[in-house]
Amino acid sequence: MEKRKLPNATAVLVLGICSFIGCCCYGIVGIILAVIALVLASKDMKLYVENPELYIDYSNLNIGRILAIIGLIVSIVYFAFSVYMIAVVGEEGMQSFLDNLKVKIEHQQENQ
Repeated sequence: MEKRKLPNATAVLVLGICSFIGCCCYGIVGIILAVIALVLASKDMKLYVENPELYIDYSNLNIGRILAIIGLIVSIVYFAFSVYMIAVVGEEGMQSFLDNLKVKIEHQQENQ
């Protein structure tokens, strides 16, 4: 019998990568993409466990799942930090913090 690719392995890999990148959007995009990737990975893992000799691409599925977990954790931390910053210092304080950080980075780059 010919081996087939897992139906969502590539999608899980792409969503896992995008969830890691999506953490920069205040964490919300990363959380959404990571959850979708984990749901799809769960479905494909059940298929693979039932008939491992029938499918290939398990490594892509596993890598995508790991990236989704990492993306989910980073996104949750970034989201919690953003909520904390807005709650404690407000939007103006957060903007001031980001502006000061930008000036420091530019100053650092000029000195190199």
